Amino acid sequence: MRVILAFFVNTLCNFAIGLLVAKFLGPGEFGRFALAMAIGFVLQTGIFDWIRLSSIRFYSERSRLEQPGLRATLDLTFGLIAIAVATTAVGLMVAGVDFSLSSALVGLAAALSIANGLFDYQIALVRARFHDQLYGRLILSKNLLALIVTAGGAWAFGSAQVALIGVCVSMMGSIFAARESLHDDGASLRAARASIAAQCLRYALPIVAANILYNIIPLANRALVARWEGFSETGQFSLSYDLGTRVIAAIGTALDVLLFQIAVRADEAHGAEEGQAQVARNMGLVFAIMLPTCAGVWLTLPSIERLVVPLEYRGPFEYYFSLLLPGFFAFGMINFAVNPVFQITKRTRPMIAAASVALAADGLLILALPRDATHLAIAQSAALAIGLAALLVFAKLSGARWPRAGDIAWSCAGVATMVFALLPLRASEPGVVTLLAETLAGLAIYGVFVALFDIAGLRRVLLDAVRAARARA
Repeated sequence: MRVILAFFVNTLCNFAIGLLVAKFLGPGEFGRFALAMAIGFVLQTGIFDWIRLSSIRFYSERSRLEQPGLRATLDLTFGLIAIAVATTAVGLMVAGVDFSLSSALVGLAAALSIANGLFDYQIALVRARFHDQLYGRLILSKNLLALIVTAGGAWAFGSAQVALIGVCVSMMGSIFAARESLHDDGASLRAARASIAAQCLRYALPIVAANILYNIIPLANRALVARWEGFSETGQFSLSYDLGTRVIAAIGTALDVLLFQIAVRADEAHGAEEGQAQVARNMGLVFAIMLPTCAGVWLTLPSIERLVVPLEYRGPFEYYFSLLLPGFFAFGMINFAVNPVFQITKRTRPMIAAASVALAADGLLILALPRDATHLAIAQSAALAIGLAALLVFAKLSGARWPRAGDIAWSCAGVATMVFALLPLRASEPGVVTLLAETLAGLAIYGVFVALFDIAGLRRVLLDAVRAARARA
């Protein structure tokens, strides 16, 4: 439970820091910042993410002691790739290659991919060991540094470049502060083996390829917004996308940090059947949390915008967020509910096919729809929904096990009741009172369904948490 709490604290901090950066930079400069961040994220996904994924799947407290060559191999490969990325970026900048962004921003995007890749890799190692205290320290130090150097830099200089430097410093600084705790004594680089790297690549590369294809969709759409309507509109579009994605990713990752590791343990201890059964139960739980979360965010969006969104982003924020919301839900289900079906069996190639379907759908919709940011948001949401549908078909063809039909049905019924009951409140004057009323009423309505029908085992989970809290007291 501590790690879940840390995830939610991290989410709130990222949300607040993102809003501060957007406010201090303004839409135009924030558009440049967001586009550079997106480039860095795609680079990180394509070049470094296989190391993180391999850590989650193969690294554990047991392997740390019995197979030090795994950590040594991952450390060595990360270092070599980071050197190659830095050298390539410097070479391109010196050669004067023309980019849509300035050379400095492109160079910082490359630096961001290295810093973020290293931070995510170290976090994955900590996750795999269930080392909650160390995880919390890393998250806390990263967010404190980000508040000072990222948000502070944006406030002092109003520069996308300074803010990007702050992002890199916050992640590298947190790792440096915890370097002794992150070190494995037995993981000498001499223990690294090419065979281990090959095994990790075979597992992770299809997942990486799929993630790259999915990430190309928002990156390409942001670039098109910049080309068609300028960096200011890109900033408006990007703030809605960035904050929505962070919320869904944080909730999904908080669940995944426990659920997928539980499935891996079940697979190791009791065999493939039990591992796949656990993934099916996890899928129902993710659905039962993601659906009311997305509906609740939409219901409270006017108040959220009034209370936390900088004035110059209001109006466009709610508009774009609403258009992108179906895509946020699809993104969460793809990554945290359905992808584990293929990850637990180590047969990850269908994920590439589903991502290819989503990317093709986005391209076709962009060609068919009018050229503006509104229709790009619609195309993005529809493409991710189509990708989710394709992934479900591939999972069915692979013989996947599914969550209980009753869990899905009662979750949908609970959310429909919540939306119907709270829709009049959405039209009320936005503010703290309205937000609290909507939140408490929504929790109560969906909570009744959870209590009556034990949707995806949530009632049992909550009762166990209450008992544990009482025992500690």
